[in-house]
Amino acid sequence: MSELVEHVDEHDRVLGIVERDEAVRENWPHRIATTICRDREGRILVVRRAETMSRFPGHYDVMVGGAVDVGESYEEAAVRELTEELGVRVPVRFLFKFFCREGISPIWFGVHEALLSSESLVPDPGEIDWLDWLTVAELREVVDQWCFVPGGREAMRRYLDSGSDSGAGEVAAG
Repeated sequence: MSELVEHVDEHDRVLGIVERDEAVRENWPHRIATTICRDREGRILVVRRAETMSRFPGHYDVMVGGAVDVGESYEEAAVRELTEELGVRVPVRFLFKFFCREGISPIWFGVHEALLSSESLVPDPGEIDWLDWLTVAELREVVDQWCFVPGGREAMRRYLDSGSDSGAGEVAAG
């Protein structure tokens, strides 16, 4: 049995509880909590998803995250996913959410930001094959060259275009 998620509509209102695999198979919207991680120098963490991942294996992403559990807030899920995938427990700052139709199924992404120290990261090898910190200029250069997760590419563009990338110092490291 796959994880349970809240099936939501195009306005992010809960319609019911379903298995995530069913939501993907039936093309039903559900929620994903993600975090864009920055370091004190303003660089953005880029990860390459493990080849064993069922969704977007080997793809690059600027977001760390996963499905929002039933009854869980976007923020709670973002903190939990950072702990699971990078081995850190830090506060996150909610930035924005958007409805994304690209990828495996329609998704509501709740996008957060966190300030991390590169020394504190312990990536889960079952989720992440590689990671590195890129400057905004470097990221803009590779985002259309590397094979990025579609939702991650869109979130990164929204993040950079909104000017959110200038406020990384406002999130305290934990």
